[in-house]
Amino acid sequence: MTDLVLVRHGETIWHAENRYTGRSDIPLTPRGREQAERLAVWAKQACPDALWVSPLLRARDTARPVAEATGLEPQEDARLREVDFGRGEGLTTADMRDAFPERLAAFHADPSHHHLPDGERPADAVERGMECLREIHRRHPEGRVLVVGHSTLNRLLLCRLTGVPLSEYRRLFPLMRNCAITEVRFNGADGAADRASLLQFNTPAEACGDFPAPSAAGPEEETP
Repeated sequence: MTDLVLVRHGETIWHAENRYTGRSDIPLTPRGREQAERLAVWAKQACPDALWVSPLLRARDTARPVAEATGLEPQEDARLREVDFGRGEGLTTADMRDAFPERLAAFHADPSHHHLPDGERPADAVERGMECLREIHRRHPEGRVLVVGHSTLNRLLLCRLTGVPLSEYRRLFPLMRNCAITEVRFNGADGAADRASLLQFNTPAEACGDFPAPSAAGPEEETP
């Protein structure tokens, strides 16, 4: 079994404005960099065996302080990139409601079968993501691996790993917090047999048992 720690990157300007980011390469905000630093504090104590990361800038910038804290070399893999939202890239929900209201309504009703116009099919995205997770398992069959990626792909992967229909990803997992800890224990099997146990979901890094206790001088200030 491999323990996979699935982490969403730190905050970007578009996420702060609730814009769909997808494949667009948007940098972290100052708050996003602070979140990445707190993830690095967690990782230094948790001692993961490997660090895998999406090649998009926001994920690489989140992984950088983790690599510095742990000495791990980030393994970039294009299969971990975010779902392509097509014509929805850079838009808010209100923007999409004006631009293609019927397609947006269909997406909200069933995002798996009615993806955003010109975007990537969730079924295709989850297959490439699962290929990557299986490779991670083969390389680290008894390890604990930190995977820095993206909200929508991670939620789709969670559905696949726990046997939940992909159409339920927005309802069952409505939010993945930036740099929070979501961990699964993955059996690494192929096809319908690939399943995982959900060990924790959306846990703030500072609330994990691996996070160092506050010093005697007083508690650390919580990131807003």
